[in-house]
Amino acid sequence: MHPIPCRVRSVVRELEDTFTLDIEPPENDWGFAPGQFTMLYAFGVGEVPISISGDPNDPSRLVQTIRAVGPVTDALTAVSPGDTIGVRGPFGSSWPTKAVEGGDLLIITGGIGLAPLRPAILEVLANRDRYDNVTLLYGARSPGELLFADELQEWRGRFDLDVLITVDHGDRVWRGPVGVVTSLISRASFDPESTAAFVCGPEIMMRFTIQELQRKGITDDRLFASMERNMKCGIGLCGHCQFGRYFVCKEGPILSCAQMSGAFWTREV
Repeated sequence: MHPIPCRVRSVVRELEDTFTLDIEPPENDWGFAPGQFTMLYAFGVGEVPISISGDPNDPSRLVQTIRAVGPVTDALTAVSPGDTIGVRGPFGSSWPTKAVEGGDLLIITGGIGLAPLRPAILEVLANRDRYDNVTLLYGARSPGELLFADELQEWRGRFDLDVLITVDHGDRVWRGPVGVVTSLISRASFDPESTAAFVCGPEIMMRFTIQELQRKGITDDRLFASMERNMKCGIGLCGHCQFGRYFVCKEGPILSCAQMSGAFWTREV
């Protein structure tokens, strides 16, 4: 319930409205599972739920990638190295990286949705021999809005990871695909009977992506999405995040399509 004061080690500007905080956790030990989130507190302003974007194999660092979209995240943009912010967590469910070992894995994301998936990608790459084909499909509005551009370039250079990137609008130097991220699914190599998919991004993007994956034959119990939305307290007390019969901050934010059932397709739920 009470935020723990933590010192900010560094601040990296990723995009015009997006930045990454490297936070020093208490006693240099902040274990978390890929997909979990924390509540970040800007003193005097309030707190906000943010998915962890760091490496789960490095508990000495708490890395949070944040898009400025409101009063609290705007206040966090003013944080400098050496400043202190409040942290609660980690909370929530995680991407089932261990449960899907032995088959193909599709990781599909759009925009800042790459940040909550980054820990899962790092976890999979650290145990690459446990999976068959691993494919990352990523969509952004423009080439200048690609998150973690240097890391994407590094991943594209690997022989054990397929990375396909598309943008809504190209520029003079863009030579890659142009279009929505679902257009990349037909270019990915996977066996539907043994494939799991992790999906994170704007809700409309996730809906169309999951529909396409279902048409390809991937079953609902192997389709997972991050439903990090409307969360406020982080402990299922306020009710802002109720999604059908679930509280996203307690049972989520990672839920399978089998768990969400009809709620995912019901408007305004």
